Amino acid sequence: MTEVGDTGVSEPGRRLPRVGGFAQWPAQGSHKGERPQGSPGSPKEEGKALRRRVPRGSHNILDLDSSRPDAVAAVQESSQGRLPELTPIRVGRMAATPFAFLRGSAGLMAYDLARTPMTRIRAQICGDAHAANFGLYGDARGDLVIDLNDFDETVDGPWEWDLKRLAASLVLAGREAGADEDTCRKAAHGTVGAYRRTMRLLAKLPVLDAWNAIADEELVSHTDAHDLLGTLERVSEKARANTSGRFAAKSTEPTGDGGRRFVDAPPVLRRIPDAEAAAVAASLESYLTTLSEDRHPLLARHAVHDVAFRIVGTGSVGTRSYVVLLLDHRGEPLVLQVKEARASALVPHLVSAGFEAPSVDHEGRRVVLGQKRMQVVSDILLGWTTVDGRPFQVRQFRNRKGSVDPAALAADQVDDYGRMTGALLARAHSHSADPRLIAGYCGKSEELDEAIADFAVAYADRTEADHAELVQAVREGRIAAEMGV
Repeated sequence: MTEVGDTGVSEPGRRLPRVGGFAQWPAQGSHKGERPQGSPGSPKEEGKALRRRVPRGSHNILDLDSSRPDAVAAVQESSQGRLPELTPIRVGRMAATPFAFLRGSAGLMAYDLARTPMTRIRAQICGDAHAANFGLYGDARGDLVIDLNDFDETVDGPWEWDLKRLAASLVLAGREAGADEDTCRKAAHGTVGAYRRTMRLLAKLPVLDAWNAIADEELVSHTDAHDLLGTLERVSEKARANTSGRFAAKSTEPTGDGGRRFVDAPPVLRRIPDAEAAAVAASLESYLTTLSEDRHPLLARHAVHDVAFRIVGTGSVGTRSYVVLLLDHRGEPLVLQVKEARASALVPHLVSAGFEAPSVDHEGRRVVLGQKRMQVVSDILLGWTTVDGRPFQVRQFRNRKGSVDPAALAADQVDDYGRMTGALLARAHSHSADPRLIAGYCGKSEELDEAIADFAVAYADRTEADHAELVQAVREGRIAAEMGV
């Protein structure tokens, strides 16, 4: 008989000691590493059983209680801890359109989602999975990948929250794009349908194949998103040119000693005091310890030349965000972004919904690990650090990034985009939640698709009302806003 640790083959069906992180070997007589899909107690059957407790049709519920914060109060609350001189820019960006308001109000939507039905199946969720948080970026070889690309709010939480936020954002983006109501609802419906079908597909694949599933040209065919091909090709062409070199050529100037420095372009890009720049540069030493050691020689062949402050995004405006210019021996640039990592806006609402508060030792680490758990391919220079006691994430800036503006799509492309992003979201969730469990719950019918599409339309209506409240407050001078920045 073979002992544990020997090189021999274990007997068929033999129980082996549990190894940390691994599931127990199956019951005596089974030759598979998992229970059969249809057997009682299998993940698929467990998912089906959840339908009795949380009917799929109940996901259309939107219960707005009387204690819900109004739009202005929610924006002011989410501005706490941000740089006060920049919050008017954030308010101005959120006041631009209802879709922009949704982009900046992840916390307010989490408040609402905490009062909706939940299966209690947990996954690593984006926390801010709206339609503009998907995009192209370059992998280590320079090939383009399309995936979720913003993880500031990532946390272990209910998979439905991401899916409902994505579906609602498609309705708002469609309305902004000029699509009729039927098309907007169809986009939300298709988003959920693509999520459900992709999760079912992943549940049927060998685990390693499902784990390594990557977004490429096959995704367009899988989601029947052929109308998007031309748009994706144009975005891809722009993304390939969106590099550190191009950014440095536009945003820096020679210093006369063979180096370069950033040029002031306030308020978006501005130079900072020497002490502040030195603190950011010094933080890169601890950042190196968060990277795999094989990355160290790459960065060792670059020298830090300058640091500047740069405003990014909508929800992130007001947080501290820097760009660091590094040059190699030929003067070729590599630009890193050092971005403040605040606590996820979802956490208090997860707790109010009965979930355990996550244990976080560093918010930058939370963001980085969450990103790596959801993406198949991540930035090879993704890490974290601390600057003056504040947590930051670090990543490449402009590593061939490109994105589709969902609010600028043609009306007949909105539903294609919804199906594509729904499929991407399913793949991202499947890394941390067993796809068999979620697929078992979602099932073959369109019941879940219909319910979340109803929710998405209702939530889009609510967001438009919230946006109108914010715009009115700006007009009346009750909250400061700087428009058009």
